[in-house]
Amino acid sequence: MRPRDVVLLVAVAAVWGFNFVPIRWALDAVPPFALAATRFFLASVAMVLFVRRPAAPIRLVVAYGLLIGVGQFGLLFLAISLGMTAGLASILAQLQVFFTIGLAAWFLGDRGSLGQLAGAVLAGAGIVLLIGERLDQGASAPLVPLLLVIAAAGLWGAANVVARHVGRTYHVDGFSLVVWSSLASPIPLALMSYFLEGGLAPLGKLANAGWLAWGSIVFIVIGATLWGFATWNQMLRRYTAAAVTPFALLVPIAGIASAALLLGERFTVPELIAGLTILAGLAVAVWPRRSVTASVELPAPMD
Repeated sequence: MRPRDVVLLVAVAAVWGFNFVPIRWALDAVPPFALAATRFFLASVAMVLFVRRPAAPIRLVVAYGLLIGVGQFGLLFLAISLGMTAGLASILAQLQVFFTIGLAAWFLGDRGSLGQLAGAVLAGAGIVLLIGERLDQGASAPLVPLLLVIAAAGLWGAANVVARHVGRTYHVDGFSLVVWSSLASPIPLALMSYFLEGGLAPLGKLANAGWLAWGSIVFIVIGATLWGFATWNQMLRRYTAAAVTPFALLVPIAGIASAALLLGERFTVPELIAGLTILAGLAVAVWPRRSVTASVELPAPMD
């Protein structure tokens, strides 16, 4: 891999990890479903006139958009608004790797390796530790946001399987799929915001949001969504997935560091042990080996 491309991949991982901090800042001013609707509206409107429509059945493009926009990001934003810390969210979101492996094996016939299975078991042990810690802490660290992030990771995994099927069957560019599928998310998210977040009140909150909230939204749309995915997909076209996906392990590291520096977040000792166990499981699952026994191409993690 060329040094320039290594720098680009590290930069993408850093942007995606840091992105959890702007999400937290934006959620301080805008409700979660309204924020998600704004994100995908701006992402699609900004690029749909410049990116060719993917040559795939519309139902698959819409399915991907709903799984990512309404499912993954809707639940992620809701979890963070309910108290999930940005640092822990950046770790738990990477569980999408294991959901993708399992769903791809079930629906697409992709076979996983022993290393992936071992990594899933190790990461699962970390999740059990983390859930146990949340139960012990009770109201001070609610369990519901943690379960919402795990559910978001599962829906992200389902979206990755759809993206893999679309790319393999219809030779669709990943970036065009992201841009055009974003059109499917704003209306359902806006309806959810209307009925669950106080009618038209979120529009007033958007209009009155300060520079920090709007700057965070701009970063989420341009930096994390458009630039991040364009660069990541370019690297996946240039190199094998086994060469690219290990850089995803930098995402939670950047997320934890950013949350600690800018949000003042701190881990308890059990949370730290659980987080390190999950990261170890991810490393075992995605680190390239000399002998590759799996046919799964692990997808790119999102912000």
